[in-house]
Amino acid sequence: MAKQPASKRTPATIYDVAERAGVSIATVSHALNRPEKVSDATRTKVMDVVDELQFVPKAAAVSHARRGVGRIGVVAPFTSYSSYSVRLAGVLSGFAESAVDVVVFDHPSVAAASSPLLSALPTTGRLDALLIMGIPLDEAMAQRLRSRRMPTVLVDSYHEEFPTVNVDDELGGLLLGRHLVQRGHQRIAYVAEQQASPDYLSPGQRRVIGVGKALAEADLPGDALGLIFTETADLAGGRAAADTVASTADRPTALVAHHDHLAAGLLAGLREAQVSVPGDVAVAGYDGSELADALGLTTMRQPLGETGYTASRLLREAIDTDGDAPVRHVMLVPELIQGETT
Repeated sequence: MAKQPASKRTPATIYDVAERAGVSIATVSHALNRPEKVSDATRTKVMDVVDELQFVPKAAAVSHARRGVGRIGVVAPFTSYSSYSVRLAGVLSGFAESAVDVVVFDHPSVAAASSPLLSALPTTGRLDALLIMGIPLDEAMAQRLRSRRMPTVLVDSYHEEFPTVNVDDELGGLLLGRHLVQRGHQRIAYVAEQQASPDYLSPGQRRVIGVGKALAEADLPGDALGLIFTETADLAGGRAAADTVASTADRPTALVAHHDHLAAGLLAGLREAQVSVPGDVAVAGYDGSELADALGLTTMRQPLGETGYTASRLLREAIDTDGDAPVRHVMLVPELIQGETT
């Protein structure tokens, strides 16, 4: 019998996926709907078959008939970094006059953990488009999005085949580093969570590169820039890092925190240890949040709301053209806000 053209093939069922992957239908269901309950190896095997068969869950097949109506998934580490809530406000503003539903998914911080959530979202059929913030896009996921022609925009990460919106983190680190060098600092430490995966260049790593360039411009040695890793990227993590700095004899004279909440913890911990700020140690944050303003922190202000709004416009364009809009990469510029802590 002649092989049927792709357009005439009977749609794959969950039983077809289970048989091809050598697992139960319950495992297939978990891989798609509760991926955290399936091992990485099994989930990868199931998802490979799902992609191969272009399987769409039966209950969600109707989504193909409503493409263009609009149900958009926004995925970001919302509970790990408050800055993504500000970006989300920009996204919602961009879609305020559109007939779309915006569905929010929280993702663990990629500095501390990975999550299977993102890999399953394009296969569920429940979404028409994705906005992915602060999460690197691996090649398997990129191929899944391409094969399903799902309009996708990335924020705070980069892939050459998808529209992206970023803030120039290397420039931000450079400007902040120059500011500290101009104030006589020759030993600076960047404070952040340790990144779990070495497979991508994160915003924090780009900022470190920028600070390093500022030190090189001043002919300072390579070891003038250090790294202090925290277990958590919050006030408690900042306090713990401050304890480490306070008890170090040859401590850095300036600390650059990955974000303002971490900087607030550093500020509190140093003051509790009776380390003068900025007399003994200068402290700078990142993001330009209301907390930084309230505490008088020196910080790099990111145009967070503009980032989300711009991403929403790019995604709207991708939806309207069914994914055929030109791929655009937007780079926004941060601004140094000098406070009382440097």
